[in-house]
Amino acid sequence: MADDELEAIRRQRMAELQSKHGSLSWNQMSPVDSSNDQQGQQEAKQKETEMRNSILAQVLDQSARARLSNLALVKPEKAKAVENYLIQMARMGQLGGKISETGLIDILEKVSQQTEKKTTVKFNRRKVMDSDEDDD
Repeated sequence: MADDELEAIRRQRMAELQSKHGSLSWNQMSPVDSSNDQQGQQEAKQKETEMRNSILAQVLDQSARARLSNLALVKPEKAKAVENYLIQMARMGQLGGKISETGLIDILEKVSQQTEKKTTVKFNRRKVMDSDEDDD
């Protein structure tokens, strides 16, 4: 991704944050302001989604995007984590070119290893007066 595109994204994000955190506090807003704020939040969310999609379109090839969208249908949390990882790598300039499907599979395996849940079973045995125990 080019530096000028990153700078444009940063400026846009700063403008969104400044407009979102204006001079009014929540308790000073009227109901009309809160509905406008709600609409602004929806627009900001839509812009963020568009920006994420455009970055992912630049970073992933067609087969990798298809695999990621299939993953999003089954495991949305994992797909979001992979998207965040890819966007972070793209912003830092760590990606050399478009990622193929096999590259995406490697990234998915890394994310799976990091988020892998380890199952542990702990037995809590109740102490019951048993005739087999030695009384002291």
